[in-house]
Amino acid sequence: MPAFTPHRVHFGGDYNPEQWPEEVWAEDVRLMKEAGVTMVTAGIFSWARAEPRPGEWDFGWFDRVMGNLADAGVEVCLATMTASPPPWLSHRHPEILPVTAEGRLLHPGSRQHYCPSSPVYRAHAVRLVERLAARYADHPALSMWHVGNEYGCHTRQCYCDVSADDFRRWLRERYGTVDALNEAWSTAFWSQAYSGFEEVLPPRAAPTFPNPAQQLDFHRFSSDALLACHLAERVVLGRVTPGVPVTTNFMPHHKPVDQFAWAAHEDVVSLDFYQDPHDPETHLGAALAFDLMRSAGRGAPWMLLEQAPSAVNWRPRNGPKPPGAMRLWSWQAVAQGADAVLYFQWRQSRGGAEKFHSAMVPHGGTGTRVFREVAALGRELASVPQLAGSRVAPPGTALVQDWNSWWALELDSHPSTALSHTERFLAHHRPLFEANVPCDVVPPDRELSGYRLVIVPSLYLLSEETAARLTAYVRDGGHLLVSFFSGIVDDCDRVHLGGYPAPLREVLGLTVEEFWPLAEGATVTVRGGTGREKGPIREARGDLWSEAVRLEGAEAVARFDGGELDGVPAVTRHGYGEGVAWYVGTRLEALATRALLDTVREGAGVGPVLPGLPDGVQATVREADDGTRFLFLLNHGTAPARAALPRPMRDLLKPGGTAEAHVTLPPRGVAVLT
Repeated sequence: MPAFTPHRVHFGGDYNPEQWPEEVWAEDVRLMKEAGVTMVTAGIFSWARAEPRPGEWDFGWFDRVMGNLADAGVEVCLATMTASPPPWLSHRHPEILPVTAEGRLLHPGSRQHYCPSSPVYRAHAVRLVERLAARYADHPALSMWHVGNEYGCHTRQCYCDVSADDFRRWLRERYGTVDALNEAWSTAFWSQAYSGFEEVLPPRAAPTFPNPAQQLDFHRFSSDALLACHLAERVVLGRVTPGVPVTTNFMPHHKPVDQFAWAAHEDVVSLDFYQDPHDPETHLGAALAFDLMRSAGRGAPWMLLEQAPSAVNWRPRNGPKPPGAMRLWSWQAVAQGADAVLYFQWRQSRGGAEKFHSAMVPHGGTGTRVFREVAALGRELASVPQLAGSRVAPPGTALVQDWNSWWALELDSHPSTALSHTERFLAHHRPLFEANVPCDVVPPDRELSGYRLVIVPSLYLLSEETAARLTAYVRDGGHLLVSFFSGIVDDCDRVHLGGYPAPLREVLGLTVEEFWPLAEGATVTVRGGTGREKGPIREARGDLWSEAVRLEGAEAVARFDGGELDGVPAVTRHGYGEGVAWYVGTRLEALATRALLDTVREGAGVGPVLPGLPDGVQATVREADDGTRFLFLLNHGTAPARAALPRPMRDLLKPGGTAEAHVTLPPRGVAVLT
């Protein structure tokens, strides 16, 4: 694949010149230079301007835009313009419009108004990309391709007849015969057995619970249908411009798109992330999303392709980013491996649905706090070109995430429908982040032997092969922590028989006899050992879930105290082979989760990047090919923080500064030390 090798950390944003008269474009270029812009993403929503009527092409205006940017030395991540079809396409071909599970047609008038399976949409999109790629293949401004935009953001699944036909094709390829489909979907239940593929429909609105395996496969199919749109365009780009890297922008904690499967088709992984200034813990969600992006790209630098300079427009309450927050959160992405910091968008729209979404050039122009902070960050990033290409130091800990399990976990007709995949991962990632323990987020088939600690939060769907790999990992000396409701079903959502969690019983040394989900608002008390047997938990509360666990070789580290499960193990530890496997049978409160994970990771020999840091200070390390190490310190707290350094170090963000043994960070302060 073509390499993404920037000479510095790129800086810029989405550029939408079609929203403005041409006389504004010269000012755009002048201000981009002033703000330190090195890259823009252009053309994302330009289809209607480039092809105003079917087969009638108008690229002259875009030629001038590309020329202006090339003359200014600004690189272009050129979008394929296919994210929002023009009105004429759906007017002439209403069959491209998506349909909900309830049968409601979604009309044009916003964006992403297309059925991902529509051959008409795909044909018109590919035709546009052919023209675009041929025209700009040798253009000096072209640096990268940006295919589509935020796939699955609005049209996550389509249930129309076109999608139904495509779903049946997908099922034939997956199962081969209708008998294999019936076996996989357990259709003996509720008289659902099919006599032919032509009888199969998407899981449209039904009298009660649709078949869970059908729902699971439709999630898989829908991700694949969106990916097929992406790949149809990528094939053209690879043929016409084989040396130009290709990306598309993922969304954080985004259920519809299997980002591990998609990342294999990206030359560089990209993310859109919009922190919520009203959420004091918004940086925690960002930290997990950033670790996932780096891990999906197997450690390579990634791109923050969109963020907001200040407020967004789409939340119920859209607060601005206070002074310093945009800088801090941008540096957080760089600290966690990003080699590009871009925004939506360059110039704030005068009209349209996103006119109150902040931009690098606000409605008030350059005499604004937002523009001053943007330009200052551009200059600051330009001052440290040596960061580009460096990688986050390999972590010793991994969280196992699987989109298939996510889709299956959150289906209906479960012991509890209150389980949230994202909440479970944030709950296990947060203690590591707060302890400054770096972490990868990996799919179940990733090689695990390089990690000292592997954490598996509520991996409900677990194949026999993955269970065997986790078992071998512990046997060979690894440390494993598994949380409740893991290893319950296979990849067809069929229960593993032989006692829960059947494929992990041996390595965990226990059996879960019965699930005991808790009523809304109910809690349980968890109490640890005392004296010599004192463990990481003395007394804590659990909620959401509990289980009747029977020990089969494991030891109880903590037990339920009171209630129906009084005395039943709640947290267990099992020495297995050369390693150790832990199990947690309830949702522990945050402090207890932190105490437990501190104990588990210390036993695994996993320590923080820099011990002894004040609360709220994040520490990460990036390493360059020449061995240079960059220590990032970011203060997410509300008070100044003083940190002792392992040796005298110089802050690269303070030109001419001397090496110091301590650093003091103001609230929202950042230091890049070497």
